[in-house]
Amino acid sequence: MTASAYVGRLAPSPTGALHLGNVRTFMIAWLRARSVGGRVVLRTEDLDHPKDKPGAAAQAIADLEWLGFDWDEEYVQSERKPLYREALGELCRLGLAYPCVCSRRDVEAAQSAPHAGEQLFYPGTCRGRFANWESARRSMEGGRIPCWRFMTRPGSPVSFDDAFRGRFTEDVAATLGDFPLARDEGGAGYTLAVVVDDLLMGVTEVVRGDDLLAATPAQILIAEALLPWARKLLPSARPPAYCHVPLVVGPDGRRLAKRHGDTRIASYREAGVRPEDVLGMLAASCGWCGPSESPSLGALLPRFSLESIPKEPFVVRF
Repeated sequence: MTASAYVGRLAPSPTGALHLGNVRTFMIAWLRARSVGGRVVLRTEDLDHPKDKPGAAAQAIADLEWLGFDWDEEYVQSERKPLYREALGELCRLGLAYPCVCSRRDVEAAQSAPHAGEQLFYPGTCRGRFANWESARRSMEGGRIPCWRFMTRPGSPVSFDDAFRGRFTEDVAATLGDFPLARDEGGAGYTLAVVVDDLLMGVTEVVRGDDLLAATPAQILIAEALLPWARKLLPSARPPAYCHVPLVVGPDGRRLAKRHGDTRIASYREAGVRPEDVLGMLAASCGWCGPSESPSLGALLPRFSLESIPKEPFVVRF
């Protein structure tokens, strides 16, 4: 890949304040792109409406700018819903999407074996059950609405070479079954939206936390199905490569949360901490500088290396 062909992305979500864990991953993503002269897309992923915090999106952008981040294009997912509807229509046309009325409890009750974390296997209970989303909605009670699911096909494992984690393979049909795409009539849900956006924004590599590694094969299946459609809108569209990096965790080994103390970037700003001090701490955890250094993002460009980042999570101690 030539330098000018690289397109990376930063994708903050307004479900909470930007914290040290977000920034470490964004720093790796930004440096990965800028170190080869590539472009950076900023995408606000604001489709998780019940969890979105008022003002959080603007605060995240202000925090990123305070730290020295820049970008070449800027998008907001809630402004792109017609594209998600069109993509969902394409999946329906291909026979790869259908409405589902099963609750999480229904899915859990159907498990034949335990599944780790949030990964639940769905056996396709609602396949062919409803003519359309509206008929599925009418069958539900209590104001609940259907979700859209992607129909997986047996015997088609997905393999990809992660830039940080190496080769990863998963048979989505065996581990997830028909996985959810969106809980929205028009397809405006995270799983579908991120795939559509990465294709149509020309993102060539997704750098993100390794908590999303297991979700990647399903997203690759969606991208492959939508690629001919996407190329009608962006002829150069192609599924991105991936780079999943370790998370920042607290002393208990769990991802950062309020129980660990205040790690919000806004709090560091209010306390008078310099942005270089925040970056220096995170850069030291990646092996790019000493613990007493306070470099700017620009000063880290010639020091950037994926190989120096430890394989284990970075533990923040308070």
